[in-house]
Amino acid sequence: MIDQMRPAQGPREVEGVWTSADGNRALLVARTRATGSDIDAQERAVAAVEDAFRRVSVESQAAATRLLLTGPGVLTVRGRAMILRDVERLAIASTLIVATLLLLVYRSPLALALGLVPVATGEAVDYSIYLFVQAERGEQAGDSAWLAGFWPTIRLGVLTSIAGFSALLFSGLPGLAQLGLYSIAGLAAAAAVTRWVLPTLLPRRFRIHDISPLGERLAAIANAASRLRWLVGAAAIGALVVLAVHRDSLWDPSLASLNPIAKHDRQIDAELRAALGASDARLLVAATAANAEAALEGAERIGQRLDELVAQGKLGGYESPARFLPSAAMQRARLASLPPSAELRVRLKAALSGLPLRAERLEPFLADVDRARSSAPVTREDLGGTALDAALEGLLFQDGAGRWTAIVGLRPQAGSRLDPAALRDAIAASGVPGVALIDMRAELDRLYAGYLDRALLLALVGLLAIVALLFIALRSPARVARVMAPLAAGVLVVAAWHTLGGTRLSLLHLVGLLLVVAIGSNYALFFDRLAQRRDASTPRTLASLALANATTVASFGVLSLSSIPVLEAIGSTVAVGAFLTLIFSFALCPGTPLSPPEHT
Repeated sequence: MIDQMRPAQGPREVEGVWTSADGNRALLVARTRATGSDIDAQERAVAAVEDAFRRVSVESQAAATRLLLTGPGVLTVRGRAMILRDVERLAIASTLIVATLLLLVYRSPLALALGLVPVATGEAVDYSIYLFVQAERGEQAGDSAWLAGFWPTIRLGVLTSIAGFSALLFSGLPGLAQLGLYSIAGLAAAAAVTRWVLPTLLPRRFRIHDISPLGERLAAIANAASRLRWLVGAAAIGALVVLAVHRDSLWDPSLASLNPIAKHDRQIDAELRAALGASDARLLVAATAANAEAALEGAERIGQRLDELVAQGKLGGYESPARFLPSAAMQRARLASLPPSAELRVRLKAALSGLPLRAERLEPFLADVDRARSSAPVTREDLGGTALDAALEGLLFQDGAGRWTAIVGLRPQAGSRLDPAALRDAIAASGVPGVALIDMRAELDRLYAGYLDRALLLALVGLLAIVALLFIALRSPARVARVMAPLAAGVLVVAAWHTLGGTRLSLLHLVGLLLVVAIGSNYALFFDRLAQRRDASTPRTLASLALANATTVASFGVLSLSSIPVLEAIGSTVAVGAFLTLIFSFALCPGTPLSPPEHT
């Protein structure tokens, strides 16, 4: 029985120690008390193993010995550490770049410190830029003139951004909902601090370096660019064509597109799993039934068919819960096969004929057989706290609905892959109801694709909410179209740019596109304001937009340098998209109103 529990292709043993096939690696399997989803606990477990290895290495002076750790918990901890390390490093670099840029423009450390107050409470530096740069020379930043002239535009931009991100709250994916809530809270907090708190912190006669000359040059450029607005339309149409041509491969439905784990770590994981003779991590058989007994019986019937594949060389072996806890019916059949005492005595006498061992010495064995024949089958509860109970965990469990599932792990032949078609035929031949061959990767990809489809639908709902909000606020189809046109063109072009670069869009690219709309809506609304009024604030408005855009492109551009796919996707999308929406807003705004009125 114990030999049957040992994998046929298990690890090699050298002096009682598991090793790899070449004998260069000693293998040890550790089981954590915490669940795999408890990343903090997994991190503590990894640290405990590493600490124990260091102490043993020092004591044994085995300096050349290396420790390799792998497993779902280890890789999760490693992935989180990689993301945190990249985020911290890039966040510091981004902060330094933005702070240096603002200091060069403001030429005042006090202005820099005050300008970062909304960032500390929210997430956007743009609003303080608008407050400082748009103030008229001789006016106090945040005074009644700024509130009357500019705050309504900023407020509408905040509301449109919140409308767009609100869609993420209903995505059904916790991480995406949290990101939406974080964005909404950050925008609202930054805007509120800029409106009600920051003006009260400004010293009397607070001023920054006048950058309106930059705005005047931008106004001249904008007037010239407005004659090229047809290029925006051409770019948008071209992007639509690209996206239409690649529509079948536009979005990546694979969860692997978000995997931060390095290829080297994945290779080590595969090597150690193979050395242990562990089951394949992708394909497994699940038999679901109304009770544990039926699930175990199903696993036994499936095992009979899998034994045929093993004999044919199509399967290396399998792990079944019935191997550690046979069904009650199987146990009763085995107990019934034990011969009665009288018959067993006759057999023993014949077997011991001519041997020095006397049959009388085996009377305790006969008593044990009698007790076994009359004993009840072993249950899961009887195995509690034993090694067999640990082996059953994960192979036989009950779900929230009270149904039981038996999991049968599959091992391929050395150097080969599992044959799904042969496995499905074997399962069908077993005749077990409620059994399925599960492709874990395909199932995870299916779940991810469902979240992606829902997120796309909700993003469309958020877009419609933005349009409705703009109609309520602007009360003009022409103005709504003028605001939405650069946003739509920017989203289309950046998506086509990714596609032409060979990148398939993921869920994080969608989040980046939402950020493009959120950031770009502020630009487009300010240009709509410029189109409605012709005053001396034009250069200051353009200068504030250029500076805000520069900080956005710089910060997200740094993020695009990350080696982590999720960070690179957001960074590259927002950096390029924010720049394009500003350029398109320049080009699509009517030229004449951008020129300030002449003074006589």
